[in-house]
Amino acid sequence: RQTANFVIPSFARQIAEIEAGRQKPVLMVGDLSARRDFSDVRDIVRGYRLLAEKGIPGEAYQLCSGKAVAINDVLRILLSLSHADIEVRVDKSRLRKADIPILRGSFAKASRAVNFSGKIPLRKTLQDTLEYWRELTATQT
Repeated sequence: RQTANFVIPSFARQIAEIEAGRQKPVLMVGDLSARRDFSDVRDIVRGYRLLAEKGIPGEAYQLCSGKAVAINDVLRILLSLSHADIEVRVDKSRLRKADIPILRGSFAKASRAVNFSGKIPLRKTLQDTLEYWRELTATQT
């Protein structure tokens, strides 16, 4: 339920708008080569609960997937979940002057402390996010 200012909801919202006929079949993107560590919020909330119950107070833990996924791969999966024929176009205004090419975390400490690891596959997260935006788009007038 992130706002469309973030990459996954931005793509999902645009796809939903295109499918609903509210946007031309052109999806505007920024840099697709960046790699990010994506986690499903349901996994993170489960991790917070485990840490609240069993973690050591005052210790810092990182909850993440531990995998760096190219934004292009995220887009490819989302497009495969759509029935629309969508053109992808780079919007120069979406390109950042300074961007970190790869962001990836490590959940090793959380795994040792409370047996944390992500359970929800990225494809499921993307499918659920797209479905959310489809439902939201259908209710808007």
